[in-house]
Amino acid sequence: MSKENKENTDQQNNEELEINSEISEKDKNNKELHKIVHLSGMYKDWFLDYASYVILERAVPHLYDGLKPVHRRILHAMKKLDDGRYNKVANIIGFTMQFHPHGDASIGDALVQLGQKDLLIDSQGNWGNILTGDGAAASRYIEARLSKFALDVVFNPKTTEWKKSYDGRNEEPVSLPVKFPLLLAQGVEGIAVGLASKILPHNFNELIDAAIAFLKGKSFELFPDFLTGGIADFSKYNDGIRGGSIKVRAKIEKEDKKTLKITELPYGRTTQSLIDSIVKVIEKGKIKIRKIDDNTAEFVEILIHLHSGTSPDQTIDALYAFTDCEMSISPNSCVIENSKPVFLGVSDMLKYSAENTVELLKKELQIRKKELQESWHLSSLEKIFIENRIYHDIEECETWESVIETIDKGLDPFKKLLMREVTVEDIEKLTEIKIKRITKFDVKRADEYIKGVEAEIKEVQNHLDNIIDFAINYFKQIRKKHGNGRDRKTEIRNLGSIAATQVVVANEKLYVNREEGFIGTGLKKDEYVSECSDIDEILVFLRDGKYVITKADDKVFVGKDIIHVAVFKRNDERTIYNIIYRDGLNGAIMIKRCAIKGITRDKDYNITKGTKGSKILYMTTNLNGEAEVVKVYLRPRPRLKKPIFEFDFSELAIKGRQSIGNILTKYPLHKIVLKDEGVSTLGGRKIWFEEEVLRLNADGRGNYLGEFHGDEKILIITKSGKYRLSNYDLVNHFEDDVLIVEKFRPEKIFSAVYYDADLEYYYVKRFIIDPIDKLTSFIGENEESRLMKITEVEFPRLEVSFGGTNKNRENEIIEIAEFIGVKSYKARGKRLSNYEVKVINELEPLIIKEEEPEVIKPSDEIKDNNTSQMSLFENGKK
Repeated sequence: MSKENKENTDQQNNEELEINSEISEKDKNNKELHKIVHLSGMYKDWFLDYASYVILERAVPHLYDGLKPVHRRILHAMKKLDDGRYNKVANIIGFTMQFHPHGDASIGDALVQLGQKDLLIDSQGNWGNILTGDGAAASRYIEARLSKFALDVVFNPKTTEWKKSYDGRNEEPVSLPVKFPLLLAQGVEGIAVGLASKILPHNFNELIDAAIAFLKGKSFELFPDFLTGGIADFSKYNDGIRGGSIKVRAKIEKEDKKTLKITELPYGRTTQSLIDSIVKVIEKGKIKIRKIDDNTAEFVEILIHLHSGTSPDQTIDALYAFTDCEMSISPNSCVIENSKPVFLGVSDMLKYSAENTVELLKKELQIRKKELQESWHLSSLEKIFIENRIYHDIEECETWESVIETIDKGLDPFKKLLMREVTVEDIEKLTEIKIKRITKFDVKRADEYIKGVEAEIKEVQNHLDNIIDFAINYFKQIRKKHGNGRDRKTEIRNLGSIAATQVVVANEKLYVNREEGFIGTGLKKDEYVSECSDIDEILVFLRDGKYVITKADDKVFVGKDIIHVAVFKRNDERTIYNIIYRDGLNGAIMIKRCAIKGITRDKDYNITKGTKGSKILYMTTNLNGEAEVVKVYLRPRPRLKKPIFEFDFSELAIKGRQSIGNILTKYPLHKIVLKDEGVSTLGGRKIWFEEEVLRLNADGRGNYLGEFHGDEKILIITKSGKYRLSNYDLVNHFEDDVLIVEKFRPEKIFSAVYYDADLEYYYVKRFIIDPIDKLTSFIGENEESRLMKITEVEFPRLEVSFGGTNKNRENEIIEIAEFIGVKSYKARGKRLSNYEVKVINELEPLIIKEEEPEVIKPSDEIKDNNTSQMSLFENGKK
């Protein structure tokens, strides 16, 4: 083969190798592109990435600044736009979109939420209404700027950690250096993927007090506070951790006997949603309400008009039991810390916030100290440079290096006086001093400036040495500057549970078919029993002694030969069943008295011994424990000495429902006839008043009021100088400012001292309570008049000290019983003094009337708190 052909062949082989190599590379790339990825792997990786993103970047707040990313970006954007004037919300939304990648709608909603919380945003225009649920106006019509509180507490670029925004064009804060427990003040809700956070808002001033207490090493306790007010029970709050719950109620007042007024809302509800929930219950027939008027504007006012004869107290309880007037809220305190979700109690959150505030204040002080030291250093160098005319030494220098070297050499004798070493940058700054400044340099003024800087450095260092005291003072200044008008809105109270069956309106009619054994609300053609509700339980007795409790329904089979049907009240100790039954077919005649307090629903029980063939011969239901007298006729038989006799049920003790009873007779009965209607053997009803929940009870909780019979009344006296009488029904509601709750005694004399706002003097009066059920003032109609003291002591004594121009006047002792006689509650009374009164104190009476103490059985375990007392609210001034 020629040399030329050989070269051609080699070239051709090389080309083929290159082509094959290219084909092989393409095949390899195609295989990588078409590599099979299993769906399960995609789901695992991508879903976890998505879940983590939602948790960290959207739904859950950061522990230290208490903000979600969207809120943080809004505040950052508003700070960049801030010039002291209002900005259109539409402009703020557009500017925030540089940092937030999720569209304008989410930004606008989040901004309105911030504005409605009235803490960080100073808003202008129609921002909606959290009371009615009305939305804000369009973003082009409303304006906002940062509040003074936000400017003072939230921002400091020198202590802020920064990161790139989502597109890398801008910088945004990782978290804002908030020097306040903002997370707890605002509260937050967020639902992520497999995770949720619900932190309730707390009171501004209480958070500051708790932070100060923590820094002082003292204990503290935090409870939520809601902008909508209301009443809340935090006994199961559990520090806001998962598993806790709180009960919140609307505040409902009795306007009059036919009108209720809702003045505050439970958290999370608006007037419209509350009214909707009431309307639904009305439609179901559980509450009887004539109409509802919503007059809410700046304050909540929902008027509920009742039908004639409807109990306002029972309606209030029904509203709490069946509508959104009472809600249960379950907190779930979840926050982001170190890029991970953690569950912390609100106490721990406040501790973290307080510690973080201390660190931020420390960092700010350190930065300030460094700035002051730098300022002192440069000012001292300038003074040395000019005062010692070092600038003359550089006149003959020909190069820049020699200039720097000459100045540095001129400063050598003074370097030991400086705080740090002299750098080239320091010398360059000295060369930039203008001749005009050198010629007009004032040594005295320079010394004063340096001394001022030194004093400030010393002050800053003192703050650093006492950083905890500095932080405490910082919190106090925040409260002083921004805490006015931020008093607690939600009343803290222990709320008792309301049994729905006790307050529901009877919206159905109960019927019975005794022969076939059916009861129900749908048996319209059968025997009418009574009214009931659809949630009531029905107690049924059969002739053979069996009894059962079942829920009211359209038609229920309970057993044939029904002898008694009634609505059942659980835990009712006063309803007593008087029963005579035969034990078996030929057994003895038994008699018993018992109460049925509570049994399992739809389970068969037996009031007799359970012997086969037993039969109830006589039965009465006595709602107040009455015990009748019956006449018993026996069947005639030889040697029967007494075929007819009487028995008084009051001679028989009340026992449990499972007791077999006593033997009435061993002989067969002919008949039993009622002779006399009995009276109650239970005596009066013992009533207690529990101050924590402002409710009556018969269970021994709270202050013992006494034993009540028939139409006896309870006296209620309020701190505002009003009184009324009430019955002792356990569903009664009481005023929030109750001062005295006791059994009404018509002959009791009260002595009262009050400030008359019309005449601007203090008056004293003695009066007897007139029996009036309506809340009535005994200190006049002027709402500015104040009740100072009220006592039921028979011979009270007062010591009056004087103020103003009469402060040196000797204190006056007043024997009230000698000072004024007993008059009507309407009388103004007698002026206490013509001089300016400063303090009114109660003294021990010199005359004490001996009274026989009420005898109380030790077993009752009653604490009688109805001792005579003088109640002091405040010391008024003329």
